[in-house]
Amino acid sequence: MASWGREADIRPDQEESLEHGADRPGSGQAGVPCSPRQRTGAIVLPKSIPKLRRELPAVLEDAENGLPDLARDTIADLGDRLRELEDRIKGYDKRIERLAEDSGTANRLMQVEGIGPVTATALVATVGDARAFKNGRQFAAWLGLVPRQFSTGGKPRHGRITKRGDRYLRTLLGHGARTALCQLNRLNTAKAQWAQGLRQRRGFNKATIALAAKQARILWALMAREADYEPAKG
Repeated sequence: MASWGREADIRPDQEESLEHGADRPGSGQAGVPCSPRQRTGAIVLPKSIPKLRRELPAVLEDAENGLPDLARDTIADLGDRLRELEDRIKGYDKRIERLAEDSGTANRLMQVEGIGPVTATALVATVGDARAFKNGRQFAAWLGLVPRQFSTGGKPRHGRITKRGDRYLRTLLGHGARTALCQLNRLNTAKAQWAQGLRQRRGFNKATIALAAKQARILWALMAREADYEPAKG
């Protein structure tokens, strides 16, 4: 593999660079990397996939940017593979959406803020009969979304969440809670007021975890009772 293909340094602006294959002044000897301050003429590509998709063609078409032919051909091939993967992912996303539309339980779950087809179908497929759990708290504990409990000086304390159980579902609910926390700004419900108050007191990350646990309890109720989601007014 050519030397230019080594792992690029992460810069403060969160972008990666592909160094030119030519020897660089100040390196001391051919093939030895320069320090970050000595590097010149770097081609900078964004880490964000949407930005990369927009900017990569211009980089590959620029014959004057000094990019070696081998690097140009390899990056073009990787770009083609990325587009193929994105097309396949879109195809699977559409299939998951159709599965969610055909499932009454998944449709009820998607009424909850931050819950989309992927999370809804994953819950339906993994949980099965939600009535196997005694209540929503037990379900949240199964997902690892309840805090550890300990005592100090005879007083009960709560620590970080246990992170036991299904990691994939817990991750999906966490991402959904982040989205929901932003959506709840525009709603006048009891849950929205609770979430925003918690965010102001404890910060965004802790509010997200707490909301994910609350969402888990709500989702359990919708699955176990086969009920529609009706948030309480604020």
